[in-house]
Amino acid sequence: MNWNRIDLRWAYTDLLLSLGRRTGCIQLAQDVLHDAFIRYLLADRQTRIEQPNAYLRQVAQSVLIDHFRHTGRFCSLDEPEGLAVANDSLGENFAPSPEHLLEMRQRLEALQRIIDHLPPRCREVFWLARIEGHKQTDIARMLGVSLSAVERHLIRALLDLRNAKEMLMP
Repeated sequence: MNWNRIDLRWAYTDLLLSLGRRTGCIQLAQDVLHDAFIRYLLADRQTRIEQPNAYLRQVAQSVLIDHFRHTGRFCSLDEPEGLAVANDSLGENFAPSPEHLLEMRQRLEALQRIIDHLPPRCREVFWLARIEGHKQTDIARMLGVSLSAVERHLIRALLDLRNAKEMLMP
């Protein structure tokens, strides 16, 4: 059975099983496959794809990499595995003292104040790029501004934050 020149039997057996082995979670593998179908469909409208199954496999690989990059930036401290990762990165017997926690809180509050004092568009560009992980070209399109304007706003935010870092962390 085919859909847009993709062999669905192959996609839901071979490709899905391959993704399942890589993710260790069949639900995540299904999500990756469905996201790959969407990207494939959008790409197929713009250009004719000569080898649709091979292209879909490559798109699924890209979706999987994007997923791992995004989730790799986060660590849940509510779960034992998250605490173990945090402890490994901070030292085996890390237990933050009240003073350390207070210092970190003060630094984070100062950082938040600096971000809050950025011009609105500058703050929005910084948030979209650094927190939400959007590409600069996507931000320009989303905000209806030029790429150079996005770059200027991002540079301004990063310079302000770098200056603040020098003040906060001597």
